[in-house]
Amino acid sequence: MTATAHPGPAAAPSPGATNWAEVVRLRTLPAAVAPVLLGAGAATSLGTGSLLRTLLAAGVALALQIGCNLANDYSDGVRGTDDERSGPPRLTASGQVAPRSVKLAAFACFGIASALGLVLVVLTGQWWLIGVGAAAVAAAWFYTGGSRPYGYAGLGEVFVFVFFGLVATCGTAYVQGGAVPGWLWLAASGIGLIACSLLMVNNLRDIATDPAHGKMTLAVRLGDSRARTAYTIMVFLPILIAAGSLLWAHTASGGDQGVVVLIDLLAPVILISTFAWRAAAAVSAGATGRELIASLRNAGLYELVYGVVVGLAFLIVGT
Repeated sequence: MTATAHPGPAAAPSPGATNWAEVVRLRTLPAAVAPVLLGAGAATSLGTGSLLRTLLAAGVALALQIGCNLANDYSDGVRGTDDERSGPPRLTASGQVAPRSVKLAAFACFGIASALGLVLVVLTGQWWLIGVGAAAVAAAWFYTGGSRPYGYAGLGEVFVFVFFGLVATCGTAYVQGGAVPGWLWLAASGIGLIACSLLMVNNLRDIATDPAHGKMTLAVRLGDSRARTAYTIMVFLPILIAAGSLLWAHTASGGDQGVVVLIDLLAPVILISTFAWRAAAAVSAGATGRELIASLRNAGLYELVYGVVVGLAFLIVGT
């Protein structure tokens, strides 16, 4: 089902005001591969790493992310949700691109994600993974699509945590080694929370305009103050989770204890902490509207650093 048609804004922005690069949100795309890098690091530490399967998993994650962004542009645009927004203009709402073209582009991305995912299924022989992939595509579309989008009910963070946290991270490790250790599920929870922080700050930016269009995001439901508190938790709790997962991985590997191990554990935690502070600064200072665009970029960079650093740390503590 598609969203109810909406005529859009009375006057479209001048030509060139919006473009496809803004719609796919290039500044946040590195975060899409962050959980894949984390899962690949874990798989490599277990001796099951595969470059080909990592690249395929990254392709799936990127295609799903871009498809979700385009689907969001289309569905919010035809509903009129994007007629007034503090962020960059959107393709559908601006009137510069036909809604059908944006919708088809979203479906094309979902098709690419499905094709790459199918290759992974064939390589692993785990055909039940097709169901996981189908659920991911459906969740990406029905976030803002359909007659009752769950993103409008404040459940967007659930989708992000599950699919861009747990599934992307643990799925990457699973298709390479056929198993997911407990400490990776813990780390996946951390990166899932950071992914949720991106959605939270994005919705915090539009907290004043979303309710008028029936979009009751988690940020809207919590209110400005509590939404900022939730964002802060989503940013900083993963630091403790990273420390716990690294210690768990080291203990499970039977590695030696000592000062060197302590340094190996502390160094990555300190590094990701610096990016966490940067991601939280503007939100904590009360930034609003377009001022939060930088926070969205910084949260995306934080997630990428988290995935790379913790993934590499698994290689170190596991040896």
